[in-house]
Amino acid sequence: MKVLAEAEANAAISVLHALGLGKGCSIGIDLKVLVRLVSEPQDVKEDLHSLLESVEIIWRQEGFPLPDNFGWQIVSNIPMGQGLKSSSAISCAAIKALNLATWTGLSKSEIINLSVSSQRHAGCTVTGSMDDSWASISSGWKLVDPSQPAEHSILIEGEIKEDYCVFILLRGRRSNEINTQKFKNQMTIFERSLSSLSNGSIFHAMSANGMAVAAATDDDEALRICNSAIANGALSAAITGSGPAISVVCFRQDKVLIEEVLSRNQYEIIESSFQESNLTEIIK
Repeated sequence: MKVLAEAEANAAISVLHALGLGKGCSIGIDLKVLVRLVSEPQDVKEDLHSLLESVEIIWRQEGFPLPDNFGWQIVSNIPMGQGLKSSSAISCAAIKALNLATWTGLSKSEIINLSVSSQRHAGCTVTGSMDDSWASISSGWKLVDPSQPAEHSILIEGEIKEDYCVFILLRGRRSNEINTQKFKNQMTIFERSLSSLSNGSIFHAMSANGMAVAAATDDDEALRICNSAIANGALSAAITGSGPAISVVCFRQDKVLIEEVLSRNQYEIIESSFQESNLTEIIK
């Protein structure tokens, strides 16, 4: 068996959930998925939504070439189904691998469009995940209008300049159904998040967004955990995605205390950081 191509993408955490106001923002973190395109069919247990099949279908619909015989392999340290954008990472990495293997020459925005179409086809997103896909293959944060094509979707963007510690508190796979109306009912808090983001206060935006998502999903435990982290010096603490994982950002010098506070909840904790640069292949 030969490796025809391989590519990486990264996990991300939420800054603004797109269900609230129709605009979304995520930022990449240093948890990775590697997707390999190989010369023989494979059983991919990590592909819970048959997302790779949807990638193939969308790729064919666009008229792009595929190898005569191929399969997929996934190597990932991104927890699945917890709000860490694993589907966006897998679809982006798979499309990047196809792009390399077939010399298709796709731009970054074209990869994003294919990723969004693939996730919608697979039924593993309620928003289209355009902001998540941008965060999976680029550094910094981008406020995105998912109703627009990727090349016209970015409203404002920015970078994280300092070296912060990002903790991810894992609380198991998502079990609750997402109620769109409950998100819209929290419009006032989402607007507070958007206002903070527009002013460059990304950590305030993340925390406000997390409050809105917790209210929309009836997650009182998340509010308690986040309030405790912020009271002990965290810069932000919030549900990421639709949950249930919680992201907590702090200064490096405060990481020992924050980790101790989080460990009292007896959930698994992952330490990470913000994604600083583009991954593996440079895409224009």
